[in-house]
Amino acid sequence: MTDRTANTTAARPAGDPQRPTRPALGFTRLLLVGTGAVCVSALPEQIARIRAAWPALEIQTVLTRSALRFVTRETLNLLTGRRTVIDAWPDEPVLRAPHVDLTAWAEAVLVHPSTFSYTARLALGLADSPSLLAAQCTAAPVGVAPALPPGGVESHAYRAHAASLAARPNYVVAPPVPALSLTTGRMDSWAPAELPNLLEQVAQLRRRLVTGAAGAASGVPGGARND
Repeated sequence: MTDRTANTTAARPAGDPQRPTRPALGFTRLLLVGTGAVCVSALPEQIARIRAAWPALEIQTVLTRSALRFVTRETLNLLTGRRTVIDAWPDEPVLRAPHVDLTAWAEAVLVHPSTFSYTARLALGLADSPSLLAAQCTAAPVGVAPALPPGGVESHAYRAHAASLAARPNYVVAPPVPALSLTTGRMDSWAPAELPNLLEQVAQLRRRLVTGAAGAASGVPGGARND
């Protein structure tokens, strides 16, 4: 089923046959949260890929303070054309609540990469930063791409947190993929799913949510499921 409000044609500009074909997303405003895994250093390249595939997509980036060790705000500002938000409560008085603005603006949310700690805090319902509070309060689809250390996937705590998030109707958790650990030198670490793939999963989830909401409004039995 498709979102009737979305353009279902491929996201390829006219006159550019070399650009990869991607299905339309059905939304234009993406909130992208990067957390402090070393692989967040690849976020600029990942953003460049999705900008090439979906040039009309607006991207608002948010970085945790630990992510700033591996990627700069200036790079993301240039790639997105928007000022990167630091995921911390302002020290000075503000006129507007940052989490409310993030929630109101975003039509979809991605956490990529999501560290073990951020994944756990999100699953436990914690809201001690603007991005966490926005992700807890939004009705928009949320995609989470965990990045884990060796042993992380087998951890009982991680499995419980991932299952808890996946059970939320507007969440999808992309399983991490095996990766080289910079510490052990073995393929026993876990990298996040590719950002374009997660973005398409979130687009599919959004279509299910829209279809379920339309069915509920018309009295048709059934709703959106995150299978």
